[in-house]
Amino acid sequence: MYGRDPWGGPLEINTADSATDDDRSRNLNDLDRAALSRPLDETQQSWLLGPTEQKKKKYVDLGCIIVSRKIFVWTVGTIVAAALLAGFITLIVKTVPRHHPKTPPPDNYTIALHKALKFFNAQKSGKLPRHNNVSWRGNSGLQDGKGETGSFYKDLVGGYYDAGDAIKFNFPMAYAMTMLSWSVIEYSEKYEAAGELVHVKELIKWGTDYFLKTFNSTADSIDDLVSQVGSGNTDEGSTDPNDHYCWMRPEDMDYKRPVTTCNGGCSDLAAEMAAALASASIVFKDNKEYSKKLVHGAKTVYQFGRTRRGRYSAGKAESSKFYNSSMYWDEFIWGGAWLYYATGNVTYLDLITKPTMAKHAGAFWGGPYYGVFSWDNKLAGAQLLLSRLRLFLSPGYPYEEILRTFHNQTSIVMCSYLPVFNKFNRTNGGLIELNHGDPQPLQYAANAAFLATLYGDYLDAADTPGWYCGPNFYSTNVLRDFARTQIDYILGKNPRKMSYLVGFGTKYPKHVHHRGASIPKNKVKYNCKGGWKWRDSKKPNPNTIEGAMVAGPDKHDGFHDVRTNYNYTEPTLAGNAGLVAALVALSGEEEATGKIDKNTIFSAVPPLFPTPPPPPAPWRP
Repeated sequence: MYGRDPWGGPLEINTADSATDDDRSRNLNDLDRAALSRPLDETQQSWLLGPTEQKKKKYVDLGCIIVSRKIFVWTVGTIVAAALLAGFITLIVKTVPRHHPKTPPPDNYTIALHKALKFFNAQKSGKLPRHNNVSWRGNSGLQDGKGETGSFYKDLVGGYYDAGDAIKFNFPMAYAMTMLSWSVIEYSEKYEAAGELVHVKELIKWGTDYFLKTFNSTADSIDDLVSQVGSGNTDEGSTDPNDHYCWMRPEDMDYKRPVTTCNGGCSDLAAEMAAALASASIVFKDNKEYSKKLVHGAKTVYQFGRTRRGRYSAGKAESSKFYNSSMYWDEFIWGGAWLYYATGNVTYLDLITKPTMAKHAGAFWGGPYYGVFSWDNKLAGAQLLLSRLRLFLSPGYPYEEILRTFHNQTSIVMCSYLPVFNKFNRTNGGLIELNHGDPQPLQYAANAAFLATLYGDYLDAADTPGWYCGPNFYSTNVLRDFARTQIDYILGKNPRKMSYLVGFGTKYPKHVHHRGASIPKNKVKYNCKGGWKWRDSKKPNPNTIEGAMVAGPDKHDGFHDVRTNYNYTEPTLAGNAGLVAALVALSGEEEATGKIDKNTIFSAVPPLFPTPPPPPAPWRP
């Protein structure tokens, strides 16, 4: 069969392949049955039947949140399993025997530190705390400063007795508190390791609480300052009962104790007291209210010293016989440096870095006593304190030149301590004679040991291995070796094999020049002269004044354990403070030596941005 193709050509239709509509329908039905005869998968069924009914999930209502029961069960199960596993591990850890390394025994310096601090407990005046830990001491001086009508002070109870007597000399006492505070600021971790941090801070506060009574510490300006409580004048055969003529336990004192004040010419005392209060304010910086009180008092008393120029011991002052001050310029630098660290006020830094100030203080003089740090001359300590500022903060211009000078002078002082330079003689036993053979040498040696150790620690902290003495370079270990030789001498490594620290070792002075230690606590009150029999007794003291460093040997290493000779056997606050500082600096294991607290002293110091130097003068042809 042919048809016509509309595009041209024939169109052939095959009739054999054609089918009727009934045939095609029948064929389709056969195909449908074949397809349905196979099982359909889930997807195909969903196409035909639509979505099937899903299984209903179960939930747990926790009040604040609804969670799947399945998730809840898994979560709880996981937590319980983890807890059981942790408990099992803990049980194993606790039951398995462990071998702890034994704590090494404390070194000699730490043992001596415990004892040296205890001396301050024995020297306390006033109403003693229960934990004072010196059985033969009691309350004393409870009437000090009371009943003085019209006075600027209400009472002067508290503080410390200076030495073997019962006088409170505020000048050396303030120096002693400054030294304790300085050692805490630098070595608080070592005090903590020795278990003495709380103790030493309590000792400092005992002193600063008393100082705040000695002037109007709440005022912005003052006109008077207490310099001394008690009297020791025995000139011209005076028999008036006082703290030197009488030999009595402090608890039994019944004689009048006069108060000495200063209303002009107190620069050295005022500046030293400012140093004590300012340094203590850093120690107690976490007690903001008390620290603020100390800073305010330090500012007030320092300003008083600056406006009322003169030495507190000048003229006929009784203190000149016992603690005569040679000048006040060194205290100006010393006190100003501590005030700068305590306040961050650059006014103090500007003042103490004036070249004229350093010149007046003797920074460029040299001389036989240059570098001798003591209750009288603070220059060596002040220069080291300001070298610290240059080493760690480097404030730059306009302070760099004078700070570099202080730093260089500190290096020179350290060189002078070394035996190779022969600046100071030494005894045959190795004790440096910083006071050139005069009595009571140990306090000066202890102070030098502290400065040397601290300077070495500063250099180590600044990643500086040593310092130069002329063309020769010395490592910081040389400084510590020097310090150890001096402290070891004090602790018994000397020709007499005697420890000059009471209670340390087996051989130490038994006849210490000390009223309280030499009179038994037997409920008998010995009057002014009644105690003389104990003073003159040849028997050892009935009470051991543990931790007291006595005055020390003579220039031949000789020592006489005689109670009546104070040049050998009398301890002092100032001497023990320097010893404590040196001991804590040297204490601890070897690997811990040299670790200072670099930052605490700078807590109040703001960031220093060096002022650029002035531009050069314009060029002129």
